[in-house]
Amino acid sequence: MQYTITAPQTINATIALPASKSISNRALIIHALSCGDILPQNLSVCDDTEVIIDAMQRRPYEIDIKGAGTAMRFLTAYLAATPGEHVLTGTDRMKQRPIGILVNALRYLGADIEYLGEEGYPPLRIKGRTLEGGYIKVAGNISSQYISALLMIAPTLKNGLQLRITDGTISRPYIDLTLWMMREYGADADWSDADTITVNAKPYASREYTIESDWSAAAYWYEMLALRGNDESEVRFKGLMDASRQGDSIVKYIFSLLGVKTKFSEVEGECFPTVSIKSHPCMLPRLDYDFSSVPDLAQPVVVTCALRGIPFRFTGLATLRIKETDRIEALKRELRKLGYVLRDENGDTLIWDGTHCEPTLEPIDTYDDHRMAMAFAPAAIVFPGLRINEPQVVTKSYPQYWEDMQKAGFEVKGCCCGEMVRW
Repeated sequence: MQYTITAPQTINATIALPASKSISNRALIIHALSCGDILPQNLSVCDDTEVIIDAMQRRPYEIDIKGAGTAMRFLTAYLAATPGEHVLTGTDRMKQRPIGILVNALRYLGADIEYLGEEGYPPLRIKGRTLEGGYIKVAGNISSQYISALLMIAPTLKNGLQLRITDGTISRPYIDLTLWMMREYGADADWSDADTITVNAKPYASREYTIESDWSAAAYWYEMLALRGNDESEVRFKGLMDASRQGDSIVKYIFSLLGVKTKFSEVEGECFPTVSIKSHPCMLPRLDYDFSSVPDLAQPVVVTCALRGIPFRFTGLATLRIKETDRIEALKRELRKLGYVLRDENGDTLIWDGTHCEPTLEPIDTYDDHRMAMAFAPAAIVFPGLRINEPQVVTKSYPQYWEDMQKAGFEVKGCCCGEMVRW
């Protein structure tokens, strides 16, 4: 399947963003551990969340989480700490994504987990039981989701958990989000030192819970306005909070540097304000930024800066190597098709110094990665008729992305089996 995208001259739309995948997935695990009756409200309808819901409701022996990395990590810890035997598996790419740090930590706490393929990688056979807990050290420089997975089961451990994070901490905002949600459900959990988190053996309390919209999804709309760059364009959202605990809410600061300003307006009788974003002149000569806390924002910012002609040096990108694809290599390869030559350093740094090449304008490949599709689609503003291969990958986190682009005035034509279809 391939889409051809043409952008409008002005973007003016009110967009109902999907619910936060990060909050939804944590809420489902904590809800299950709290033994609550009522599911959290406004759950994300994306693939990642649906595989967790399916696993919780059906409890099959073999749980296939497909390409959902969050589900793999969170369910590994959840299943290890709850009664029952399960096999946890996923796509071929998932079987190449490391899980050993989390498995070693759970085994140290008493978990019964067996590798069914290559050591350190899924699939896993997990025989769940009550774990003792106690003190443990875990490397924090690979994935914050390992930390979050351990923290969420910690209130159920006999002795609670004292978790010391070694080798630095990436994506700390996601750990803080986990702790905040745990406390929302009654857990006694917080940082007790600069690198140590203490969770006491205090059970979760069930409660009603409503999920905020997704700041990560908003990033692609910020990208569109930054690339459109006219003051007539405006996008409005509902369901976002100004003081959000989502780490990716920092997108409003990053894109303010690129000329997109954010305004919050309280609406009487509604729990969330209306958020409006508009583009303004941007004179930024270059941008240096450390994405170690918010790596999921890297792709829309990289594409925006390149297409706006803003040289950059972005660090803290090591985790992009082990996502749905190697996102560093994918960004380099696909931006070259549009005439931009990027280079990487030290495995965690991506640089564009203004070097161009002859654009081929070949279709953009998405590598089974939802964020590649969503980050490159706005490039149609600069390259009319841009083509995107395998666009359906957006269902992983933002299923209605293409429909929302149409609402905003983009023309999206779909080609499947040689037949052109206009959405």
